[in-house]
Amino acid sequence: LTVLFTGDGAAVGSYGYTNSGYSVYEEENDRLTESLRTKVSAIKSLSIEIGTEVKNQNKMLSEMENDFDSTGGLLGATMGRLRTLSRGSQTKLLCYMMLFSLFVFFVIYWIIKLR
Repeated sequence: LTVLFTGDGAAVGSYGYTNSGYSVYEEENDRLTESLRTKVSAIKSLSIEIGTEVKNQNKMLSEMENDFDSTGGLLGATMGRLRTLSRGSQTKLLCYMMLFSLFVFFVIYWIIKLR
């Protein structure tokens, strides 16, 4: 069994590195590996949070779409009633309704403007 020594008295391993030099590289490699593991873990948790947020946003958008559809149906039914009302002999009543709607609109606008 032959053991080689460098000038500083450290034994040379079979790879040509001194034991102390190899240990420094191994410790640095372990430190960098742990740093990388921490960063990968942070990215993983962030991507999971993003996925959860996307699911919540999609659910909220779906609910909003349903609300808009129901509102559109209600508005369509109201417009249909107004058309039926305007076709009949009750045009005077329709004019009153329109004037009342304008009055309510201006009152609401005035209240908002005062804030």
